[in-house]
Amino acid sequence: MSDIDIRITGRAGRITLTRPQALNALSYDMCMAIDVALRNWREDDAVDLVILDAEGEKAFCAGGDIAELYETGTKGDFAYGQTFWQDEYRLNAMIFEYPKPVVSFLQGFTMGGGVGIGCHGSHRVVGESSKIAMPECSIGLVPDVGGSLMLALAPGRLGEYLGTTGARMGPADAIYAGFADLYIPQSQWSDLIEMLEASGNAELLSDHAENPTNSKLEQAQKEIDQFFDGETLGDILTNLRNGKTEFAEKTLKTLSRTSPLSMACAIEMLHRLRGPALTMRKALELEYRFTHRAMEHGDFLEGIRAQIIDKDRNPKWQFTDMNVPAVSVSKMLQPLGADTLSFEEE
Repeated sequence: MSDIDIRITGRAGRITLTRPQALNALSYDMCMAIDVALRNWREDDAVDLVILDAEGEKAFCAGGDIAELYETGTKGDFAYGQTFWQDEYRLNAMIFEYPKPVVSFLQGFTMGGGVGIGCHGSHRVVGESSKIAMPECSIGLVPDVGGSLMLALAPGRLGEYLGTTGARMGPADAIYAGFADLYIPQSQWSDLIEMLEASGNAELLSDHAENPTNSKLEQAQKEIDQFFDGETLGDILTNLRNGKTEFAEKTLKTLSRTSPLSMACAIEMLHRLRGPALTMRKALELEYRFTHRAMEHGDFLEGIRAQIIDKDRNPKWQFTDMNVPAVSVSKMLQPLGADTLSFEEE
């Protein structure tokens, strides 16, 4: 497949996304190719670790390839999207639970579906160009591909802030928020990959890691906690409207362009997930409740139309007054019964 290069080099299973002209957007076929490779290498004694990287300077992976989801969904075919998300989420869980080290090199944009394959491994490397984000609410989805797990675990109320605003994290921010592990200057990456291939030892990476300075998120933590310390979207909006600070005004403006239903559900998801029983599978199962319904009952198709197809940036969201009834959130997140996300390998 021309969009992805999968091979074994030395002691390493190698997966390289080779679609830089599309910012390495992840198609269903690419997901399935990664899935097959990881299953094969899991029991292969010749493979000590897996390395994920991508061609091009602009992006590791800027998200899922949603053009086909839109095309099928607008024709009333919701099954294609449901299958895509189901299989993608199983892959996200496999990476998170993988018995061998999974090393990812995350240059440029890593967003949405890119987070799902790049930010669940054991050694997540960022460099000076890295920009990581979960912007799903802006297209009528919720932070998914296991992103809700990391948002629920992020310090304080960062999860609510990052999940609703889609704010981009630089390298220091990504490490602070738990989306990355190591900062290594990108000029060293190709040499390090050769070392990993030759040795099969992922622990070598820590010798080359540097301490990135200036996490804007860390500096804004107190203010974020203050404004996002609410049980619901309505509580958070009230805090921001009464805030009268530059941060509050800027954040309110960002949220005003975003799907109210998606934001309300994202906040509810994080509140449900936090606690000692949090697992990746629990997070993915909750995400799938929303995405399974997103085309038929959510704002997803309208979000894609406005942002990507027509590019008018003027989506007609449900609940334009930003008052999302609790019952609407409950409906999107209620159990799916027979359609519940299954992690059984087929």
